[in-house]
Amino acid sequence: MRALVFVDRPAAPLAPLDRQYAVGLLPVLDKPLVQYRLEELIAAGITECVFVLAEQAEKLEALLGAGERWGGRFRYALSRGAEAPSLVWPRISIGDEEPLLALRADLLVAPSVAGFLDRAQGLPGSVVVGAAADPRASLLLLRVGHPDAAALLDLLHWAAPAPPAAEQVVDLSGAALNLLESLQDYHRANRDLLAGRIPGLAVAGREVALGLTAGRRAAVAARSLKQGQAYVGENSRVSADAELLGEVVIARDVVVDRGATVADSLILPHSYIGELVEVTNAIVAHDHLIRVDTGAVLKVADAFLLGRLGGEAHAPEGPRLLDRVLGVLLLALSLPLWPLGLAAAALQSSGGGLWSRETLIGNRQPTLPGGVVAGSDAERAFLSWRLATSIPVLATLPRVLAVVRGDLRPVGVAPLTPQQAESRTEDWQRVRDDAPAGLIGPTQLTLNEDAPFDERLMSDAFYAGQRSNLGDLRWLWHGLLALFSRRAWQRA
Repeated sequence: MRALVFVDRPAAPLAPLDRQYAVGLLPVLDKPLVQYRLEELIAAGITECVFVLAEQAEKLEALLGAGERWGGRFRYALSRGAEAPSLVWPRISIGDEEPLLALRADLLVAPSVAGFLDRAQGLPGSVVVGAAADPRASLLLLRVGHPDAAALLDLLHWAAPAPPAAEQVVDLSGAALNLLESLQDYHRANRDLLAGRIPGLAVAGREVALGLTAGRRAAVAARSLKQGQAYVGENSRVSADAELLGEVVIARDVVVDRGATVADSLILPHSYIGELVEVTNAIVAHDHLIRVDTGAVLKVADAFLLGRLGGEAHAPEGPRLLDRVLGVLLLALSLPLWPLGLAAAALQSSGGGLWSRETLIGNRQPTLPGGVVAGSDAERAFLSWRLATSIPVLATLPRVLAVVRGDLRPVGVAPLTPQQAESRTEDWQRVRDDAPAGLIGPTQLTLNEDAPFDERLMSDAFYAGQRSNLGDLRWLWHGLLALFSRRAWQRA
């Protein structure tokens, strides 16, 4: 038996999430929605599937692949979104030599495929319908010798379902169903799945405490769950003094910072919840706060409240000619500071030398034999110097030379030592690698060098997710103003 799986409904009713997700890609308890139906089909022994896709078809195809991950064979057809299945059918070359099960996978329903096939086995006829509470969640079994499938498939038309006049009907109306027709539905689907209100669909992960489940490499303390139930997805980190209340679903690669409170909410992947921020009855998607009760969508401009943590990894950015020219200009402007730096180092060094060497990870990408561009931390490391003084602006003065050489950008994340880079064990700590290393930036200008390492990485991650050319110009201006601040000249 084969399956014809429709994952082509429009996502516009779920705006603003439609800009990032097709409906089938929406994470439900940290798993793409389409995967629930797919796993149900595989469990029922159906491994050959044709998926009908529309919006973000390339992302869905990349997720599902050719079927090897599930031990099946998959292929794809395209729809125009709200197009009737009867119009899509002629473009799908699928024979009638074996039974075909047609269904939708862009909704959430309690498992019913295996039970339907068992009950249909004893029924005669070439067409059997599994009638769900809503026609679009129904199952359509077409046996060998069935009549023309085109009109029958319109049972699954998202915009205007047309149930066929089938003689054989299996009642599936009792199965729990969520069509995800609104943001409220989507929010409820995650909470229902977490709370076990959808029979047959269980929460996967390790149990940290009663009611608290975590995915792989997730960091969350049992005491963070104050009441209710919570799920914390893969690679996510919840500060030990953050509070989770009610029914909370936190997807993968999320950080909930110190003192934050999350109640009855859904936090989507790569989102950051800032210190002391309270999120109640909402969906958070990066810098968007969506109130479930009112439908209001608030875009938060302050990345220290809500923000984006990386996403797709990028290759390290190499030096640019403009940056090196700017480095020469900065070096010229800094010349009056060098005698002060050397004098301060001489007074504080106590005969131990005026400077020390330090190895940092920069941006240059040397070409290895065979024309391969180096990209590892070790291959991008460079040697710099540090003046032996506790005055911050003077101690790091030699790093201006690294900008001239192209190892650092004028503006970027704080450069790490190889030891610091190696010590990072969680994926979120590498989000800052999406931005180049720089002489100045938010971390260098707003945090002390003795600030906790995780706090510095988090600051760099905000910059990596929010940076722009205009923003870099602002930070450059702040850096120049900082030369005249007390903090720059205050001994560390």
